[in-house]
Amino acid sequence: MEKILEVKQIEKYYGNKSNLTKAISDISFSVNKGEFVGIMGASGSGKTTLLNCISTIDKVTSGHILVNNEDITQLKGNKLNKFRREELGFIFQDFNLLDTLTCYENIALALTIQKVNAKEIDNRVNEIAEKLGIKETLKKYPYQVSGGQKQRVAICRAIITRPKLILADEPTR
Repeated sequence: MEKILEVKQIEKYYGNKSNLTKAISDISFSVNKGEFVGIMGASGSGKTTLLNCISTIDKVTSGHILVNNEDITQLKGNKLNKFRREELGFIFQDFNLLDTLTCYENIALALTIQKVNAKEIDNRVNEIAEKLGIKETLKKYPYQVSGGQKQRVAICRAIITRPKLILADEPTR
């Protein structure tokens, strides 16, 4: 099987010498293409920190994370931005929708950043909204829709670019 994700002995510390917190301790695992993996643990056990490190929201203190055999812990600048934009979809625990954009615009934003033409954006947003049953919410703002509809908008936003890897932090919360 083809490995899409490989986490090698990562550790994550927060704070400084006088007040150091170890959030992740020596975690290693791999995920094959097409595989669905769940991470479970008690509150405060490091699940979100782990996802934030894999998604490059946060940097590991030590260890390596490979996506499609590329060490993303070494990426910087434009290469890091390109990885986030093209390879990764992230569904946040608290939606992270932009309140000043409609649901349509929240979903379309990633494609706009990728400079996809307007007709293709419109086709893809409408197609995915139809599949997730939120077509009627596209013209509304996040504050005008239910929590479940916000979550589906966030899911659409995460998968609209057809990323190689999708991470979800408590997506059914």
